[in-house]
Amino acid sequence: MDKEQALSAIFADDPLGILVIRAASAPRTSDERLVSSFQEITDFYTANGREPEANQSDIAEYQLHARLNSLREDTDKAESLEEYDQFDLLKVEEKEINSIDDIFDDDSLNILGGDDEGLFDFEHTPKQKDINKADFVAQRKRCKDFDKYEQQFKDIHHDLKAGKRKLIPYQEKQLNEAGNYFVHNGILLYLETINDLAKDRFHKADGRTKIIFENGTESNMKLRSLGKNLLKNSKAVTANTEQYDEDFLKTFNNVTDEDDETGFIYVLKSNSMDETIASIANLHKIGYSKNDVAGRIKNAEHEPTYLMASVSIVGIWQCFNMNPQKFEQLLHNFFGMTCLDLDVFDDNGKRHRPQEWFIVPIEAINQAIEMIISGVIVNYRYDQESESIVLR
Repeated sequence: MDKEQALSAIFADDPLGILVIRAASAPRTSDERLVSSFQEITDFYTANGREPEANQSDIAEYQLHARLNSLREDTDKAESLEEYDQFDLLKVEEKEINSIDDIFDDDSLNILGGDDEGLFDFEHTPKQKDINKADFVAQRKRCKDFDKYEQQFKDIHHDLKAGKRKLIPYQEKQLNEAGNYFVHNGILLYLETINDLAKDRFHKADGRTKIIFENGTESNMKLRSLGKNLLKNSKAVTANTEQYDEDFLKTFNNVTDEDDETGFIYVLKSNSMDETIASIANLHKIGYSKNDVAGRIKNAEHEPTYLMASVSIVGIWQCFNMNPQKFEQLLHNFFGMTCLDLDVFDDNGKRHRPQEWFIVPIEAINQAIEMIISGVIVNYRYDQESESIVLR
């Protein structure tokens, strides 16, 4: 048997067809793959009577939703699929964008809003799910009357640059009342109001807020949600110390003949040449006197209470209808943690420990005086790190 006969016999004896050579199917072209991927979308529409949506609980539908939006944005692909688009899924009316309002109105995917739709909710991570409830970051919307607030934000930036305000670490207690400013991820925001204030299940204050952002948007997120957001990369903005000074002057400029003059509150600065004392920045004496302050300090170089050196008057406030000694004590208590701890020796070598000198900026002293007069001082404390008055 020759070679060809032998091969023919082998192929003839192949009951399982193992030796049968079949032509390989040609790979699908990119156009065919595109049509096939779009066909899955039309199949979904046929089966459900609607186009696929951003359904977080059905990842397959969410993928079809994303694919459909991607095809709509690609005009070349949309044109090539026109003959297969039996439900006009790719025919979306184009919107002309001429303003910021047009951008917000055309936010079909809610990219500019919050995460109320649950994009960051995960079924199998309960802790994360609790954190990201729908109200965690309430949806922002365009602030239609932003012109009422725009100048306020400009003034805040000006005050910060001029040193009239400071950025200090955020603390939860700073949400105790509306009217405060915060910076979150570089964006300045204004907590204008807190409505329906009540205790939540953790016995913490909560309510629906109105927050204005310097980018022209607003939100009505819950107070607790705002607090959670501010814990991440945020700062609080202190009050304008200059404004407190103006308010203080207004209060004391309304004095009449019927008011009873009771004395003076004064703030002094030491002119000591002692390096230990001279090197202390913002060192001030806060005191009171029933008589003229200039006469009180004329012998300062020989009195331990004035650090055995001459002093300069930084500020004097004339008091009416109040006990200046008690007023002085309130200031001492408020700034107590900054009290100078130093031994001073008099002309006879006797050791003294002055108790009325405090390491605190004059701006903070002015602010504290106004706050004592208005009564709001009970809600605040002095923060040594930021050298400013902050909410408790």
